[in-house]
Amino acid sequence: MRALPAARHLDVPTLNDHVPDFLTELAVALRTGSEQTIAQALLVGTGPAHGLQRVKDDFDVEEVVAEYNILRGCIHDRAENNGLSMRGRPFHVLNRVLDGAIGSAVQSFAAQKAIEVRQRREEYLAFVAHDLRTPLNAISLAARVLEMLISRDRPESSQATQMCTALKRNVRHLEALVGKVIEENTNPETEIGAPLQRREFDLWPMVEGLIHDLHPVAEAVGTRLLNTVAEDFVVYADASLIKRVLQNLTANAINYTPRGEVIIGARHAGKGGEVECFVRDNGAGIPPERRRSVFDKEETDPDKEGGSGLGLAIVKTFVEAHDGVVILESESGIGSTFRFTLPAKRS
Repeated sequence: MRALPAARHLDVPTLNDHVPDFLTELAVALRTGSEQTIAQALLVGTGPAHGLQRVKDDFDVEEVVAEYNILRGCIHDRAENNGLSMRGRPFHVLNRVLDGAIGSAVQSFAAQKAIEVRQRREEYLAFVAHDLRTPLNAISLAARVLEMLISRDRPESSQATQMCTALKRNVRHLEALVGKVIEENTNPETEIGAPLQRREFDLWPMVEGLIHDLHPVAEAVGTRLLNTVAEDFVVYADASLIKRVLQNLTANAINYTPRGEVIIGARHAGKGGEVECFVRDNGAGIPPERRRSVFDKEETDPDKEGGSGLGLAIVKTFVEAHDGVVILESESGIGSTFRFTLPAKRS
Protein backbone atom coordinates (compact mmCIF):
# COMPACT_ATOMS: atom_id res chain seq x y z
CA MET A 1 0.00 0.00 0.00
CA ARG A 2 2.90 2.38 0.63
CA ALA A 3 3.49 2.41 -3.12
CA LEU A 4 0.32 4.47 -3.57
CA PRO A 5 1.08 8.23 -3.34
CA ALA A 6 -1.87 8.99 -1.02
CA ALA A 7 -0.85 6.16 1.36
CA ARG A 8 2.79 7.13 1.93
CA HIS A 9 2.18 9.24 5.03
CA LEU A 10 -0.77 7.38 6.58
CA ASP A 11 -0.34 5.52 9.87
CA VAL A 12 -1.04 1.77 10.09
CA PRO A 13 -4.56 2.01 11.64
CA THR A 14 -5.64 4.40 8.88
CA LEU A 15 -4.14 2.13 6.23
CA ASN A 16 -5.93 -0.88 7.69
CA ASP A 17 -9.27 0.95 7.90
CA HIS A 18 -12.04 -1.58 7.03
CA VAL A 19 -9.71 -4.21 5.53
CA PRO A 20 -9.90 -6.62 8.54
CA ASP A 21 -13.71 -6.58 8.37
CA PHE A 22 -13.57 -7.11 4.63
CA LEU A 23 -11.25 -10.12 5.10
CA THR A 24 -13.80 -11.57 7.51
CA GLU A 25 -16.52 -11.13 4.87
CA LEU A 26 -14.26 -12.79 2.30
CA ALA A 27 -13.48 -15.70 4.61
CA VAL A 28 -17.19 -16.33 5.21
CA ALA A 29 -17.89 -16.21 1.47
CA LEU A 30 -15.08 -18.71 0.75
CA ARG A 31 -16.29 -21.10 3.47
CA THR A 32 -19.91 -21.00 2.32
CA GLY A 33 -19.15 -20.92 -1.41
CA SER A 34 -21.17 -17.72 -1.77
CA GLU A 35 -23.14 -17.30 -4.97
CA GLN A 36 -23.81 -13.62 -4.28
CA THR A 37 -23.78 -11.45 -7.39
CA ILE A 38 -21.78 -8.23 -7.71
CA ALA A 39 -25.04 -6.25 -7.76
CA GLN A 40 -25.99 -7.81 -4.42
CA ALA A 41 -22.53 -7.16 -3.02
CA LEU A 42 -22.94 -3.45 -3.81
CA LEU A 43 -25.75 -3.23 -1.26
CA VAL A 44 -23.90 -4.65 1.74
CA GLY A 45 -20.42 -5.06 3.20
CA THR A 46 -17.57 -2.72 4.08
CA GLY A 47 -17.11 -1.16 0.61
CA PRO A 48 -19.24 1.99 1.05
CA ALA A 49 -17.69 2.91 4.42
CA HIS A 50 -14.21 2.19 3.08
CA GLY A 51 -14.83 4.38 0.01
CA LEU A 52 -15.94 7.32 2.20
CA GLN A 53 -12.86 6.93 4.40
CA ARG A 54 -10.57 7.03 1.37
CA VAL A 55 -12.15 10.34 0.31
CA LYS A 56 -11.04 11.77 3.68
CA ASP A 57 -7.58 10.23 3.14
CA ASP A 58 -7.24 12.11 -0.20
CA PHE A 59 -7.13 8.97 -2.35
CA ASP A 60 -8.19 9.29 -5.97
CA VAL A 61 -10.50 6.71 -7.52
CA GLU A 62 -7.61 4.85 -9.19
CA GLU A 63 -5.94 4.42 -5.80
CA VAL A 64 -9.15 3.08 -4.30
CA VAL A 65 -9.34 0.42 -7.03
CA ALA A 66 -5.59 -0.26 -6.79
CA GLU A 67 -5.90 -0.89 -3.04
CA TYR A 68 -8.30 -3.79 -3.59
CA ASN A 69 -6.19 -5.17 -6.43
CA ILE A 70 -3.10 -5.07 -4.20
CA LEU A 71 -5.10 -7.07 -1.67
CA ARG A 72 -6.16 -9.49 -4.41
CA GLY A 73 -2.51 -10.06 -5.32
CA CYS A 74 -1.56 -10.58 -1.64
CA ILE A 75 -4.26 -13.22 -1.21
CA HIS A 76 -3.12 -15.09 -4.33
CA ASP A 77 0.52 -14.96 -3.17
CA ARG A 78 -0.46 -16.12 0.33
CA ALA A 79 -2.42 -19.05 -1.10
CA GLU A 80 0.41 -20.04 -3.41
CA ASN A 81 3.01 -19.88 -0.61
CA ASN A 82 0.83 -22.23 1.46
CA GLY A 83 0.13 -24.69 -1.36
CA LEU A 84 -3.53 -23.70 -1.70
CA SER A 85 -5.36 -23.72 -5.03
CA MET A 86 -7.35 -20.59 -5.92
CA ARG A 87 -8.79 -22.14 -9.09
CA GLY A 88 -12.39 -23.10 -9.69
CA ARG A 89 -15.03 -22.00 -7.16
CA PRO A 90 -12.56 -20.23 -4.74
CA PHE A 91 -11.26 -18.18 -7.68
CA HIS A 92 -14.79 -17.07 -8.64
CA VAL A 93 -15.81 -16.34 -5.04
CA LEU A 94 -12.67 -14.28 -4.41
CA ASN A 95 -13.10 -12.19 -7.56
CA ARG A 96 -16.85 -11.77 -7.04
CA VAL A 97 -16.39 -10.47 -3.49
CA LEU A 98 -13.47 -8.22 -4.42
CA ASP A 99 -15.19 -6.80 -7.50
CA GLY A 100 -18.34 -6.17 -5.47
CA ALA A 101 -16.30 -4.35 -2.82
CA ILE A 102 -14.53 -2.28 -5.49
CA GLY A 103 -17.88 -1.36 -7.04
CA SER A 104 -19.46 -0.26 -3.78
CA ALA A 105 -16.33 1.60 -2.63
CA VAL A 106 -16.02 3.47 -5.94
CA GLN A 107 -19.74 4.24 -5.93
CA SER A 108 -19.64 5.82 -2.47
CA PHE A 109 -16.32 7.54 -3.29
CA ALA A 110 -17.80 9.12 -6.45
CA ALA A 111 -20.97 10.18 -4.64
CA GLN A 112 -18.97 11.93 -1.90
CA LYS A 113 -16.76 13.65 -4.47
CA ALA A 114 -19.87 14.92 -6.26
CA ILE A 115 -21.14 16.35 -2.96
CA GLU A 116 -17.81 18.11 -2.40
CA VAL A 117 -17.85 19.63 -5.90
CA ARG A 118 -21.38 20.93 -5.30
CA GLN A 119 -20.35 22.38 -1.94
CA ARG A 120 -17.36 24.13 -3.51
CA ARG A 121 -19.62 25.67 -6.14
CA GLU A 122 -22.08 26.81 -3.48
CA GLU A 123 -19.29 28.34 -1.42
CA TYR A 124 -17.82 30.10 -4.45
CA LEU A 125 -21.25 31.49 -5.34
CA ALA A 126 -21.80 32.65 -1.75
CA PHE A 127 -18.35 34.31 -1.66
CA VAL A 128 -18.93 36.17 -4.94
CA ALA A 129 -22.43 37.24 -3.88
CA HIS A 130 -21.10 38.53 -0.56
CA ASP A 131 -18.38 40.55 -2.26
CA LEU A 132 -20.95 42.13 -4.59
CA ARG A 133 -22.65 43.76 -1.62
CA THR A 134 -19.94 46.36 -1.08
CA PRO A 135 -19.82 47.78 -4.66
CA LEU A 136 -23.64 47.68 -4.83
CA ASN A 137 -23.81 49.68 -1.61
CA ALA A 138 -21.36 52.19 -3.06
CA ILE A 139 -23.41 52.49 -6.28
CA SER A 140 -26.59 53.00 -4.26
CA LEU A 141 -25.03 55.77 -2.17
CA ALA A 142 -23.54 57.42 -5.27
CA ALA A 143 -26.97 57.36 -6.95
CA ARG A 144 -28.53 59.11 -3.96
CA VAL A 145 -25.87 61.83 -4.00
CA LEU A 146 -26.28 62.25 -7.76
CA GLU A 147 -30.04 62.57 -7.38
CA MET A 148 -29.59 65.25 -4.71
CA LEU A 149 -27.19 67.22 -6.92
CA ILE A 150 -29.50 67.01 -9.93
CA SER A 151 -32.54 68.12 -7.94
CA ARG A 152 -30.54 71.06 -6.58
CA ASP A 153 -28.79 72.23 -9.76
CA ARG A 154 -31.25 71.12 -12.45
CA PRO A 155 -34.67 70.76 -10.86
CA GLU A 156 -36.32 70.99 -14.29
CA SER A 157 -34.47 67.92 -15.66
CA SER A 158 -37.13 65.23 -15.38
CA GLN A 159 -35.18 62.83 -17.60
CA ALA A 160 -32.15 62.85 -15.28
CA THR A 161 -34.41 62.33 -12.26
CA GLN A 162 -36.09 59.38 -13.97
CA MET A 163 -32.68 57.84 -14.75
CA CYS A 164 -31.63 58.14 -11.09
CA THR A 165 -34.88 56.57 -9.99
CA ALA A 166 -34.38 53.67 -12.42
CA LEU A 167 -30.78 53.27 -11.24
CA LYS A 168 -31.84 53.06 -7.58
CA ARG A 169 -34.64 50.63 -8.41
CA ASN A 170 -32.27 48.28 -10.26
CA VAL A 171 -29.65 48.46 -7.50
CA ARG A 172 -32.31 47.48 -4.95
CA HIS A 173 -33.30 44.58 -7.20
CA LEU A 174 -29.67 43.42 -7.42
CA GLU A 175 -29.24 43.75 -3.66
CA ALA A 176 -32.31 41.56 -3.13
CA LEU A 177 -30.97 38.92 -5.54
CA VAL A 178 -27.55 38.94 -3.86
CA GLY A 179 -29.17 38.64 -0.44
CA LYS A 180 -31.16 35.63 -1.63
CA VAL A 181 -28.05 33.92 -3.00
CA ILE A 182 -26.22 34.46 0.28
CA GLU A 183 -29.19 33.25 2.31
CA GLU A 184 -29.39 30.02 0.28
CA ASN A 185 -25.66 29.36 0.33
CA THR A 186 -24.45 30.26 3.82
CA ASN A 187 -23.46 26.72 4.80
CA PRO A 188 -20.29 26.10 2.77
CA GLU A 189 -18.26 23.12 3.97
CA THR A 190 -15.19 23.23 1.75
CA GLU A 191 -12.46 25.68 0.91
CA ILE A 192 -11.91 27.38 -2.43
CA GLY A 193 -11.22 24.88 -5.21
CA ALA A 194 -10.19 27.16 -8.07
CA PRO A 195 -6.42 27.38 -8.84
CA LEU A 196 -4.70 30.66 -8.00
CA GLN A 197 -3.62 32.96 -10.83
CA ARG A 198 -0.48 34.41 -9.24
CA ARG A 199 1.41 37.27 -10.87
CA GLU A 200 3.46 40.30 -9.84
CA PHE A 201 1.45 43.52 -9.57
CA ASP A 202 1.69 46.98 -7.99
CA LEU A 203 -0.31 47.13 -4.77
CA TRP A 204 -0.64 50.93 -4.49
CA PRO A 205 -2.93 51.39 -7.55
CA MET A 206 -5.13 48.51 -6.38
CA VAL A 207 -5.58 50.10 -2.94
CA GLU A 208 -6.12 53.53 -4.49
CA GLY A 209 -8.85 52.13 -6.76
CA LEU A 210 -10.43 50.32 -3.82
CA ILE A 211 -10.53 53.55 -1.79
CA HIS A 212 -12.13 55.34 -4.74
CA ASP A 213 -14.80 52.61 -5.01
CA LEU A 214 -15.53 52.64 -1.27
CA HIS A 215 -15.48 56.44 -0.92
CA PRO A 216 -19.28 56.81 -1.07
CA VAL A 217 -19.68 54.23 1.70
CA ALA A 218 -16.99 55.82 3.87
CA GLU A 219 -18.23 59.37 3.25
CA ALA A 220 -21.76 58.41 4.30
CA VAL A 221 -20.51 57.62 7.83
CA GLY A 222 -17.71 60.20 7.94
CA THR A 223 -14.83 57.71 7.76
CA ARG A 224 -11.47 58.73 6.29
CA LEU A 225 -9.61 56.17 4.14
CA LEU A 226 -5.80 56.39 3.85
CA ASN A 227 -3.49 54.52 1.47
CA THR A 228 -0.01 54.24 3.02
CA VAL A 229 1.31 51.61 0.58
CA ALA A 230 4.52 52.69 -1.16
CA GLU A 231 3.96 53.53 -4.84
CA ASP A 232 6.62 51.02 -5.95
CA PHE A 233 5.44 48.18 -3.67
CA VAL A 234 5.07 44.92 -5.64
CA VAL A 235 3.43 41.69 -4.46
CA TYR A 236 3.21 38.24 -6.02
CA ALA A 237 -0.31 36.85 -5.62
CA ASP A 238 -3.70 36.35 -7.23
CA ALA A 239 -4.69 40.00 -7.76
CA SER A 240 -8.45 39.41 -7.87
CA LEU A 241 -8.44 37.48 -4.58
CA ILE A 242 -6.19 39.98 -2.79
CA LYS A 243 -8.46 42.80 -3.92
CA ARG A 244 -11.42 40.97 -2.40
CA VAL A 245 -9.48 40.39 0.83
CA LEU A 246 -8.69 44.10 1.13
CA GLN A 247 -12.24 45.06 0.11
CA ASN A 248 -13.74 42.88 2.84
CA LEU A 249 -11.32 44.10 5.51
CA THR A 250 -11.78 47.75 4.54
CA ALA A 251 -15.57 47.57 4.28
CA ASN A 252 -15.65 45.81 7.64
CA ALA A 253 -13.42 48.50 9.18
CA ILE A 254 -15.67 51.28 7.81
CA ASN A 255 -18.65 49.59 9.38
CA TYR A 256 -17.03 49.81 12.84
CA THR A 257 -15.31 53.20 12.45
CA PRO A 258 -17.90 55.96 11.89
CA ARG A 259 -16.22 59.40 11.90
CA GLY A 260 -12.89 57.64 12.29
CA GLU A 261 -9.90 56.61 10.21
CA VAL A 262 -9.03 53.44 8.27
CA ILE A 263 -5.43 52.92 7.12
CA ILE A 264 -4.40 50.39 4.45
CA GLY A 265 -0.70 49.58 4.28
CA ALA A 266 1.95 46.98 3.49
CA ARG A 267 5.58 46.22 4.27
CA HIS A 268 8.30 43.70 3.54
CA ALA A 269 8.51 41.17 6.37
CA GLY A 270 12.06 39.93 6.82
CA LYS A 271 14.77 39.24 4.23
CA GLY A 272 13.03 36.32 2.53
CA GLY A 273 10.74 38.48 0.41
CA GLU A 274 7.58 37.76 2.41
CA VAL A 275 5.00 40.55 2.39
CA GLU A 276 2.67 41.70 5.16
CA CYS A 277 -0.44 43.75 4.37
CA PHE A 278 -2.68 45.35 6.97
CA VAL A 279 -5.94 47.26 7.46
CA ARG A 280 -6.01 49.33 10.67
CA ASP A 281 -8.87 51.33 12.15
CA ASN A 282 -9.44 53.41 15.28
CA GLY A 283 -13.00 52.23 15.74
CA ALA A 284 -14.87 50.29 18.40
CA GLY A 285 -12.60 47.26 18.45
CA ILE A 286 -13.67 43.64 18.89
CA PRO A 287 -14.62 42.23 22.31
CA PRO A 288 -12.18 39.57 23.64
CA GLU A 289 -14.84 36.84 23.61
CA ARG A 290 -15.36 37.25 19.83
CA ARG A 291 -11.74 37.52 18.68
CA ARG A 292 -11.12 33.78 18.34
CA SER A 293 -14.27 33.16 16.31
CA VAL A 294 -14.41 36.19 13.99
CA PHE A 295 -13.00 34.16 11.07
CA ASP A 296 -15.51 31.32 11.46
CA LYS A 297 -18.16 30.88 8.79
CA GLU A 298 -21.59 32.23 9.76
CA GLU A 299 -20.06 34.14 12.72
CA THR A 300 -21.83 37.50 12.89
CA ASP A 301 -21.85 40.42 15.30
CA PRO A 302 -25.11 40.24 17.30
CA ASP A 303 -25.08 44.04 17.56
CA LYS A 304 -24.96 44.52 13.76
CA GLU A 305 -27.86 43.71 11.48
CA GLY A 306 -27.57 42.35 7.93
CA GLY A 307 -24.28 40.46 8.30
CA SER A 308 -23.92 37.10 6.56
CA GLY A 309 -20.95 35.82 8.56
CA LEU A 310 -18.88 35.32 5.40
CA GLY A 311 -16.71 38.46 5.11
CA LEU A 312 -13.86 37.45 7.41
CA ALA A 313 -14.27 33.77 6.48
CA ILE A 314 -13.57 34.82 2.89
CA VAL A 315 -10.47 36.71 4.05
CA LYS A 316 -9.11 33.69 5.93
CA THR A 317 -9.88 31.29 3.06
CA PHE A 318 -8.21 33.44 0.38
CA VAL A 319 -5.14 34.24 2.49
CA GLU A 320 -4.61 30.58 3.41
CA ALA A 321 -5.04 29.63 -0.25
CA HIS A 322 -1.85 31.70 -0.79
CA ASP A 323 -0.13 29.78 2.06
CA GLY A 324 -0.32 32.93 4.15
CA VAL A 325 -1.73 33.63 7.61
CA VAL A 326 -4.14 36.29 8.85
CA ILE A 327 -3.81 37.79 12.33
CA LEU A 328 -6.14 40.01 14.33
CA GLU A 329 -4.97 42.59 16.86
CA SER A 330 -7.78 44.44 18.62
CA GLU A 331 -8.54 46.43 21.73
CA SER A 332 -12.04 47.51 22.72
CA GLY A 333 -12.51 51.25 22.30
CA ILE A 334 -9.10 51.64 20.60
CA GLY A 335 -9.49 49.88 17.25
CA SER A 336 -8.47 46.79 15.29
CA THR A 337 -5.69 45.78 12.93
CA PHE A 338 -6.00 42.84 10.53
CA ARG A 339 -2.66 41.65 9.16
CA PHE A 340 -2.09 38.98 6.51
CA THR A 341 1.08 37.59 4.96
CA LEU A 342 1.91 36.58 1.40
CA PRO A 343 4.91 34.30 0.73
CA ALA A 344 7.78 35.37 -1.50
CA LYS A 345 7.61 34.53 -5.20
CA ARG A 346 10.28 31.84 -5.04
CA SER A 347 8.39 30.11 -2.22
